[in-house]
Amino acid sequence: MSKDKKEKRENGAGTIRERTVTRNGKQYTFWEGTITIGTDDGSGKQLRRTFTGKGQGEVAKKMRAASNAVDEGTYFEASKLTVSQWFDTWIHDYCGDKKYFTVDQYNSYGKNHICAALGNIKLAKLTPVHIQKFYNKLGTEVSEKTGKPLSAKSIRNIHGILSKCLNVAVGQGLIKSNPAERVTVPKVIKTEIEPLTEDEQKAFLKAIQGHRYRTLFLTMLFSGMRMSEAIGLTWDCIDTKKGTLKIYRQLQKRLAKDGGYTFAPLKNSKTRSVQLSPFIVKLLEDQKIQQRKEKLAAGDAWQGFQTLPEQETDFVFTDPIGRHLKQDTVRTDFKGICKSIGTPESRVHDLRHTFAVNSLQAGDDFKTVSDSLGHATAAFTLDVYGHVSDKMKQEHARRQQEYIESLGIK
Repeated sequence: MSKDKKEKRENGAGTIRERTVTRNGKQYTFWEGTITIGTDDGSGKQLRRTFTGKGQGEVAKKMRAASNAVDEGTYFEASKLTVSQWFDTWIHDYCGDKKYFTVDQYNSYGKNHICAALGNIKLAKLTPVHIQKFYNKLGTEVSEKTGKPLSAKSIRNIHGILSKCLNVAVGQGLIKSNPAERVTVPKVIKTEIEPLTEDEQKAFLKAIQGHRYRTLFLTMLFSGMRMSEAIGLTWDCIDTKKGTLKIYRQLQKRLAKDGGYTFAPLKNSKTRSVQLSPFIVKLLEDQKIQQRKEKLAAGDAWQGFQTLPEQETDFVFTDPIGRHLKQDTVRTDFKGICKSIGTPESRVHDLRHTFAVNSLQAGDDFKTVSDSLGHATAAFTLDVYGHVSDKMKQEHARRQQEYIESLGIK
């Protein structure tokens, strides 16, 4: 219940009135003023804004400030959405240009961290202090799942997602500025890559003799392919006469509700061609012959290509009944092999690192290696494998010394 006791009008300030309302049997008195802030673009109707306060002067001051802002074109209507509500809207309406796993990561970090900690805060009320305390807590509070705080890299990932989300909110006029731009984010300490050493490579090559995935692992080791690219490789991408391998897509493992295993563009959508050694070309030719033998052996159970022309576009690496390989299966077998040779921490992706390091130490330039790996730029390759250049310089100095000695210089 409410009751208006008086009504006044100040010059240029709109309508101001004193109001009394009854809530839960108790009366509350306050002042309320309304001004026009513009018109609706669709209907043409006037848009009104209401201000309240304990006194008439307080309300009049708010109204004058808003009126001046309208005249100067700087008036801003704060959003009533919460951070969680806006995050959901952003994911649903503004991330259509992002790749599947990018959106999946946004959703995961958003649900488990951003919205869990900041979700109930009004978007317009979110401050750098809120965000800074959130990041600080992530970096110090032990997670029940992992038993340790979130890494600096993960916090920076969360910061990147939140910043993108809030930048769109600024662009849509929901907030004036992005509060995530005014916080301190932890610095990531770069970890060294761990390719297989020469001795580990020899042990690995010996361990995979006779293994079903031998050709798969060797192709990855000597081409720099990612696992998702290798298991998605089809025969039409291989030219055995030219000795080339075309890589333009990957086979991603998605949730069943999202289609399960699905072909997707490469990480940076950059198609590349890799020149293969005659050794790998011969392995792939043998793989095709072996695949045909397995088709005959499987009979009606075979789920792959049915005719030889169909094989030309089918998967290169398959199980005994013609189905594409699964990442978890390949990863499990690889880990078992590495454990047997004393490198249990090695990952399938380390084959790619090993290829890059071997290529650089063999004398390939960073641009050539970058193209083989499908990196966006040679600068990125240098950033990842720059430490290898130190070994290359040492080798150069050794060769130079040998040359100097061969000239008889003292």
